[in-house]
Amino acid sequence: MSNALDRALLREDLAYHQARVLILVTSVAGTAGHNGKLDGLTKLAKLDFLLRYPALASTVLDPLNPQDARLDLAPEELAAPTEVEAPMTRYKYGPWDDRYYAVIGALVGRGLLRYAKGRRGSVALVPTPQGKKLVTVLAATDAWATIKHRCDAVAEASANMSGNTLKDLIYERLADLMNRPHREVIQ
Repeated sequence: MSNALDRALLREDLAYHQARVLILVTSVAGTAGHNGKLDGLTKLAKLDFLLRYPALASTVLDPLNPQDARLDLAPEELAAPTEVEAPMTRYKYGPWDDRYYAVIGALVGRGLLRYAKGRRGSVALVPTPQGKKLVTVLAATDAWATIKHRCDAVAEASANMSGNTLKDLIYERLADLMNRPHREVIQ
């Protein structure tokens, strides 16, 4: 029984991460200043970090006002900005999640995202028409509307920024959080 439950929880966890990443890529690709795509895994990881830790997003992204209604920050999120539902780990180039490869592969395999040529040989991600439709459906639900609004706010505030620029800003402005051993959970 425990193996079946473990598999069911893993599927549910991966589905949650796939939906969030699909919404993020779609928001970024649809926002001016991102050239119609999310360019590179570094940028994906850093924007996903700001999405998962929304109370820290305005510290990193100057154009983002902490009072922006799209962030929909609850008092408890402001009081404890690192106590999040899906924490990330500190890795060599900042926040990371080992599930990205499986999540992206599943989204591409299901025809919801496609690979595109990124800057300097990196891989970029672009939502397909089917992926955009699914995001529209998800964003209309109570469960995903807040995530969609947060994705839009982060995408807008990070326009014209590279993944490395975002990484540098995170290290500079959240130095206390990033000053930890590799593979340690960011909490």
